[in-house]
Amino acid sequence: MYKVKHSRLTFFALLLAGTGLFSGCAKELNQTPQSTASNSAVFGSTDGLQLYANSFYNNLPGISDIYKTDASMSDLGTQSGVPAYLTSGAYTSRQTASAIGWVWTPLRNINYFIANVKPSANVSQLQANNYIGLARFFRAYFYYGMVQKFGDVPWIGKPLGVNDSALYAKRDPRTLVMDSVLADLNFACNNITLSGDATASQITKWVAYGLKSRICLYEGTFRKYQTSYGLQGSSPQWLQNAASAAKAVMDSAGFKLNVAGGAGSSYRALFISTAPVNTEVMLSTVSSSSLAVYNDANWWFTSGTYGPRFSFIRSFINTYLNIDGTPFTNIPGHDTLPFFKETKGRDLRLQQTIRMGSYTRTNGGVTVAAPPVFNYTYTGYMPIKWTLDDMGYDNAVDNINSTCLMRYAEILLNYAEAQEELGQLKPGDWTNTIGALRARAGITGLGMPTVVDPYMKSTYFPDVTDPVLMEIRRERGIELCLEGFRVTDLFRWKHGELLNITWNGMYVPALNQLIDLNGDGINDVCFYQGTPPSPTVSTVTYVNVAPSLSGPPNPQILSHGTYGELHWLDNVPRDFEDYKYVYPLPYSELLLNPNLTQNPTWQ
Repeated sequence: MYKVKHSRLTFFALLLAGTGLFSGCAKELNQTPQSTASNSAVFGSTDGLQLYANSFYNNLPGISDIYKTDASMSDLGTQSGVPAYLTSGAYTSRQTASAIGWVWTPLRNINYFIANVKPSANVSQLQANNYIGLARFFRAYFYYGMVQKFGDVPWIGKPLGVNDSALYAKRDPRTLVMDSVLADLNFACNNITLSGDATASQITKWVAYGLKSRICLYEGTFRKYQTSYGLQGSSPQWLQNAASAAKAVMDSAGFKLNVAGGAGSSYRALFISTAPVNTEVMLSTVSSSSLAVYNDANWWFTSGTYGPRFSFIRSFINTYLNIDGTPFTNIPGHDTLPFFKETKGRDLRLQQTIRMGSYTRTNGGVTVAAPPVFNYTYTGYMPIKWTLDDMGYDNAVDNINSTCLMRYAEILLNYAEAQEELGQLKPGDWTNTIGALRARAGITGLGMPTVVDPYMKSTYFPDVTDPVLMEIRRERGIELCLEGFRVTDLFRWKHGELLNITWNGMYVPALNQLIDLNGDGINDVCFYQGTPPSPTVSTVTYVNVAPSLSGPPNPQILSHGTYGELHWLDNVPRDFEDYKYVYPLPYSELLLNPNLTQNPTWQ
């Protein structure tokens, strides 16, 4: 679920806000309040419409938001502490509206724009529809986020006045809201005129189709698997919409998977490039030195204190196939392979996602080996997908790589999943979607599966009996990890219980053993209990895995006491129950509007 930037306005404050374009801007105390732009100046020319429409882009995720979404709460990895949402009693409706996400600021701005855009002497019908289409794209995006989080919400399709009864609206049914979202998306797809953008930073017609495929896949699978809503019968039409929207992008011939540089680097290039790789990246938040727009990925992932020390878990790393396309977990004894051996001969996206093997970084222009560092990782599986290799970026918010919000790979995954859910995926479709993604990753065995992988079934999706669908889900997890999709995927598949998955790490064969993680002949880490072995080695990080540390339980232990997988925070329970598939409405908003009702079980 994407975090949307917003000002701290409640639902009521938003709906009663002034109608001036810049009404939210601060003014100097000695200045007489006045409108900064007349209605005709804004809506009477395409320049004015463009200026206003630019404000909608503030509702997209910020440049550092995407990778933090999965890193803050998912089944992909660990972090320094259990999220409040998964801690019993820690997350309640008593939090502020902005903290929970019940924020309606963007909607007032969008609805006011839609209500006022009309053809004129300087604005043709085509131009007016283009800008209305852009606004309706953002309204669909806004409501998609709200429905994801809260389920039923009030549908507000116009700017409201002081005495409008909709200020006290009840929650509208999900079906009404999502049908309205689909209508907005269809209008956007049919009326946005921009078909290409070399900067990959603007909403084009194909981005609108891409969002339609994303939202319709979400809604179609949500209705299929979240059966308590009784909407299974309408699932196929949403899935068909998802497939047709994705196919429109695929048929546009405007995008392709990036393969420049070869299978060993083309995937990661998408996430560390300063300028978006616009052959595949359809929409991005672009870094800018002139505007001082930077992200904090290096600091976030390579600091022991700034970020949450996110580390992938072994259960997820096990899903990466062998390079020949066979499951890694089919190898006898795979569960006791040391880190250096288990990461060899795998899907080449693995070496572009975590520190392993011959990975190096630069320090003051000098190339140095860069194995996992146990001052930063809890499991050994340390991310590099978004981080730059120059260590000079590690201690501040100054990363110059842009972050992608939508790319062609997602469209291929959307198409494959929607078609398979409909029972319509053909071998040629597989080749052009999942097969193409795996070929880009260097995998040689590209055929459609005929048997369900027992590891995927026992660890992740016991309800899935279709081997093709299982592989599509595997592929989606690997290809899109740390891109903000994972919790949404788990919720639409009704597998939120995976948020309780064990936070496991690399296999440790014995205590007091010096371990070389990258095979360069230099030892990197040693696990001990009580007192580290003497003499210590300067290149080695020593990690105490004793069951307790001077009384309290040790959060980092071995699964079998003196050997086994690393485990993190087994001593802190996590609590996900079905009612958490939707968030609570803020208690303060229920007091302001008695027509609102709380989601079940939330207090």
